[in-house]
Amino acid sequence: MEFRVLRYFLAIAREGCMTKAASFLHITQPTLSRQMKELEEEIGHPLFIRESHRLSLTAEGMHLRKRAEEITDLVGKTKEEFSSFEKKIAGDVYIGGGETHGMTLIAEVVKEVRQAYPLIRCHLHSGNAETVTERLDKGLLDFGLLIQPTDLDKYHSLRLPEKDIWGVVMPKSSDLAGKKALTKEDLRGKPLICSQQALRKTATGNAFQDWFGEDFENLDIAATYNLVFNAARLAEQGIGYLLTLDKLVDTKNSSLCFRPLCPVLESGLDIVWKKYQIFSPAAQIFLKTLKDKFPSSSQP
Repeated sequence: MEFRVLRYFLAIAREGCMTKAASFLHITQPTLSRQMKELEEEIGHPLFIRESHRLSLTAEGMHLRKRAEEITDLVGKTKEEFSSFEKKIAGDVYIGGGETHGMTLIAEVVKEVRQAYPLIRCHLHSGNAETVTERLDKGLLDFGLLIQPTDLDKYHSLRLPEKDIWGVVMPKSSDLAGKKALTKEDLRGKPLICSQQALRKTATGNAFQDWFGEDFENLDIAATYNLVFNAARLAEQGIGYLLTLDKLVDTKNSSLCFRPLCPVLESGLDIVWKKYQIFSPAAQIFLKTLKDKFPSSSQP
């Protein structure tokens, strides 16, 4: 399977038309059609559903598109790394992370790196722990910012000197908004909007399960989310009480308010990278700046 052919395949998937894709790629349509036929034979599955005026992807085609995008991203990242050896310290650093106020600490590191090395560029990818670690393991990210608890066995890590506080976002008109903090008794029987990661049971434990105790199995989950911005729109409509971290939802210029949980539920933050990772010069600079800024936080 040639990288060039994967690029052709992605062009067709994007354009939805063999003719438009051939024009974009500056090759003839018969040549492109032949390449796709050979690719389907190599894969052993049809990749396209051929309709009258448009091509759409089969289930196998959608799977290949995901893998092809990962491959092209990784090839591009590799080219950038090698090109950075030939010039001043420059290049790209890829950072993934969940939504957390702790990203402010990473932003401070990015600022320091950019001030010292203005040719270094940083790219952020937002996602939950599962998404971030998947991209980290595939080499598509250099660093991942993870909210605890999570399994760190595969990674080197730095524990950041900040913790996130969990609480509930709700309309200011809610009957619970008058409380300074919310207990599990307050939330019992209430419709909740929870992060998918918070509900998942893992080998490292589940802080929410510990906090709710026996009530955890009987929670009324109205909706789940992986990023909180859209979940806040549900909370505005009164669909449920949004369990989230502090400082992520705008409660000053909206109809919403935040109340912490009682007893307090906190999550630590780790920035991680793969063991035996070979970094580009830019990523090495970023890691050195991280360690200089948080000298006592390294984890083996």
